[in-house]
Amino acid sequence: MVMAGLAVESYIDKPEAEKPVDREKTCPLLLRVFCRTGRHNSTEDYSRGSVPTNESQIYTWMDATLREITSLMKEVNPDARKKGTIFDFNLVAPNMGPGPVSFRMRHIGATTSGVKGADDNKTLAQCRFQIGDYMDISITSPMRAPIDRERGPIRRGPRPGPY
Repeated sequence: MVMAGLAVESYIDKPEAEKPVDREKTCPLLLRVFCRTGRHNSTEDYSRGSVPTNESQIYTWMDATLREITSLMKEVNPDARKKGTIFDFNLVAPNMGPGPVSFRMRHIGATTSGVKGADDNKTLAQCRFQIGDYMDISITSPMRAPIDRERGPIRRGPRPGPY
């Protein structure tokens, strides 16, 4: 398209197609997951070389989905198996600036046990997970979550923001 002697080019950013991971040939990574009931851990819990005490360790691959991680968390947390339980996912990553190491938290999605959702098939790679990042999961039981009669439990928590 040319306007008054200026060339204007249209550009649409399409996500690059993910290459499937051959889980038989690719070494898994260690994903350190910290779950808390009803709310997320604080970024202060990750400071001064410490981490929260509620840790689970998962060996997985970059193509692991939030739904897959939800299933693994339900295996080790019997209270989270109820239909309607909300899993709210944050990535915790170190700030790479000068000074002492601090961490920042970024919302990456949510799943609901027994209910299909938009974030179910998000992969770690799509969430821009980097090896060394932590995953912080807030687990909200269906008894505590507000309900929308048509759409199910309503997720509350931090909204997506800059990383």
